Amino acid sequence: MKDTDGGLVGAAVGAGAAGLPAAAQAPVTAGAAGAAVDLAGSRALVTGGAGTIGSHVVDRLLDAGCSSVVVLDNFVRGRRANLAAALPSGRVQIVEGDIGDRGLLAELTAGTDLVFHLAAIRITQCAEEPRLANEVLVDGTFNVLEAAAAAGVRKVIASSSASIYGLAEQFPTDERHHPYNNDTFYGAAKAFNEAMLRSFRSMYGLDYVALRYFNVYGPRMDIHGLYTEVLIRWMERIVAGQPPLILGDGTQTMDFVHVADIARANVLAAAADVTDEVFNVACGVETSLNELAKTLLEVMGSDLPVEYGPPRAVNGVTRRLADTARAAAGLGFVAEIGLREGLADLVQWWRAEQPAAVAPGPGAPAAAGQATSLVAVAAERAAAAAKSASGAVSEAVAS
Repeated sequence: MKDTDGGLVGAAVGAGAAGLPAAAQAPVTAGAAGAAVDLAGSRALVTGGAGTIGSHVVDRLLDAGCSSVVVLDNFVRGRRANLAAALPSGRVQIVEGDIGDRGLLAELTAGTDLVFHLAAIRITQCAEEPRLANEVLVDGTFNVLEAAAAAGVRKVIASSSASIYGLAEQFPTDERHHPYNNDTFYGAAKAFNEAMLRSFRSMYGLDYVALRYFNVYGPRMDIHGLYTEVLIRWMERIVAGQPPLILGDGTQTMDFVHVADIARANVLAAAADVTDEVFNVACGVETSLNELAKTLLEVMGSDLPVEYGPPRAVNGVTRRLADTARAAAGLGFVAEIGLREGLADLVQWWRAEQPAAVAPGPGAPAAAGQATSLVAVAAERAAAAAKSASGAVSEAVAS
């Protein structure tokens, strides 16, 4: 039987008679008139659509035949270059603006079938600027949902986060695990967003699916901003001939999921005859920081060791592992990209983004005449980021 709280508040339930996790057994909720949206010919709004995940969602929507995709982004973290493959289609419109602009949201949601809400700020920035975090994650999401309901949008696909769980008590962690171990503002805001979605469906009949991303990585990660992901910092260090730095013993684990799989989950959620539900989006594979660093070094062709530093005083989430059975049952989603393949994809993209060619092997001398500015830039950034190179990995390599 489905909890009245939609799985946010109640205790986790054990395996049932069929031997499946409770999350897989509980039936998903279909809309009264059908919640599936045919993407072919549909019109979509993607908030945060120039970001890492949002731009991949845009690509998937075009592949699925959407007639029009409007990207709303303030370009604080998003980049127009992330939409380079999508723009030639002629079906993408970029609007530089903010989800704090209620009038603009009303204009953009009019006549729209689907809203993919990805606009957010990073968990690390939330801790430093909680008032801004409230304005973006809470008030901004309210603005998006208010506009979507008023415009008669058929479905909202909202980006949530595994941060809701904090340090979970059960592994693999299913969607019915309670949110009370979370102590981050980011996680609290995402939990409230899910409650808002549920309330808007009750009040206005607005169909939605919320997706709880685990540790997201892949091409188009932020390599320019203040809150750059740790994998980027590690690559910079490796290219500069410096070992990837882990604060602590490296046994902390995460559940990594490639951004292309995340985008595919968004499209599946829109097309599925499902509403009023949340789903974990992950690989269901536990990877330690030690394993992550070792695999990245191998992918980059480096024989550097891993460097260890003193652990951070605060590092509340030491383990992540998702139960993905519910997403498989309700959305038909199973992650397809493994860690080694995904890291190779990330490294290839990152090298292409650099201002100069990368030396054949980290630490090896550059070929004659080969530009070395990348190594110099990487060394500078690696040194500047050394204090937090892996201490924030559970935060920075995440949604």
